[in-house]
Amino acid sequence: MAKEIWDALAMKRALTRITYEIIERNKGTENLVLVGIKTRGVYLAKRIHDRIQKLEGVDVPLGQLDITLYRDDRHDATLKQDPVVNSNRVGVAIADQHVVLVDDVIYTGRTIRAAMDALMDIGRPSSIAVAVLVDRGHRELPIRADFVGKNIPTSSQEQVAVNVEEVDGQDSVELKPLPEE
Repeated sequence: MAKEIWDALAMKRALTRITYEIIERNKGTENLVLVGIKTRGVYLAKRIHDRIQKLEGVDVPLGQLDITLYRDDRHDATLKQDPVVNSNRVGVAIADQHVVLVDDVIYTGRTIRAAMDALMDIGRPSSIAVAVLVDRGHRELPIRADFVGKNIPTSSQEQVAVNVEEVDGQDSVELKPLPEE
């Protein structure tokens, strides 16, 4: 049974706080690029983008990143087919820019590592920061988020589900038990 951790209003507040933190740490919006990691990170990055535009009156470049080819947990030599890859539509040059990678949940750190590898193949940013709505712990790599909406301690038998209106029909964060195999 799922337990709701956050509702839509709490998510909105967290994203607003993250937006202010990004602006403050960057000392404004100059050379700032937001890049959402597919799928839900794209929608969260768009919301941060819209808040920056409303607060600062600046249209910060916004891109999206498909990390499928960079994942280390999705390649199986026994499979006879290549993974399906969508285009990386970062849409702007990221060289010498301050890139903020946006995702819904950080867990082992492997998704963020894959995203950083993908970014480096596109260009060399001046810096990369990570913004996530939820940090659930259990890191396998020495990677951390710079901007966190909420730390939710979990067991390895649980999963955090971030629901966004654009995909799931509602905004919420839920803690669920892992499905039994």
